[in-house]
Amino acid sequence: MGNVTIRILARELQLSAATVSKALADSHEISQSTKKRVLEMAAALNYTPNPYASSLRRKKSKTIAVVLPEVADSFFSQAIDGIEAIAQDKGYHVLVCLTHERAHKEQAILHEMLGGRADGILISSCSETTAPSSILELQEKGVPVVFFDRVCEELDTAKVVTDDRNSAYKAADHLIRCGCQEIAFLSISENLSISHERIEGYKHALDERGIKFSPENIIPCTHHAEDNVRLLKDILSKKRRPDGIIASVEKLAVQVYQACRELKLNIPGDVKVVGFSNLVTASLLNPSLTTITQPAFEMGRTAATLLFKALGNKSMDLSQNVLVIPSELQVRDSTG
Repeated sequence: MGNVTIRILARELQLSAATVSKALADSHEISQSTKKRVLEMAAALNYTPNPYASSLRRKKSKTIAVVLPEVADSFFSQAIDGIEAIAQDKGYHVLVCLTHERAHKEQAILHEMLGGRADGILISSCSETTAPSSILELQEKGVPVVFFDRVCEELDTAKVVTDDRNSAYKAADHLIRCGCQEIAFLSISENLSISHERIEGYKHALDERGIKFSPENIIPCTHHAEDNVRLLKDILSKKRRPDGIIASVEKLAVQVYQACRELKLNIPGDVKVVGFSNLVTASLLNPSLTTITQPAFEMGRTAATLLFKALGNKSMDLSQNVLVIPSELQVRDSTG
């Protein structure tokens, strides 16, 4: 069944819409037996309540939701700034929702949006995402969804990304030009397309320079700093340790610095480091960090612009909009 409303529930139960509404609200005016009937029918028909229906009838919520894995990463903070710049100009509020890299939280947030809490969704997938069922439900209900940075390739909708494959190629090629022969790539997820793209770019650079790819140099990391530092210390303590490291997300670069400091390894003398990072303090680290800097603000602004175009034109085919905004290699002291 399509959008199940209180009126549909009332018709199926042969009750008034007012009675059904009060039962769903657990009103003392309604008997327990009637409440039970209503709740069972609601569950059977997959009814999703809209807590804003009375105030939003024939109106919009004037809110867009931004679903992110975290905000500690400076990339996402800058992307939010870009989104806000467009949303404020349109008179919209921005609701920021954090998944903390957990698929069940992402699903719960998106399911809540089915109730009309937001007119449109901007999303950067969490590292655990594999099944985009909630996004498909939103699309079926006419809620526009735009991905940025971390995308689900299998979904037909707008995507705003950076040139991940070429960026990782530039990072690896730079390390090779700096003399590195044993380059480790720190990855955060096996599910994300950006991880696949960055690994492919890294492998391409090795192949082009005649360096044999070793699968053990792809290092899967976790979301826990202590575990990652321990893992990095183990790797960097080996006789055949990496002489170059690419940190595919911002926080991993900082953890490399911590591991090297605890092992008394010199950056860039013992190991050279490149990080995907938008840290404004990258130049202030000791040594300053060579980065692949993503156009975070522009990506957020572009994604929001696409979303508002879709909100203003219900017939717009978002799947025709896949935009790639290049990142930039900024060479600093961590690569010598």
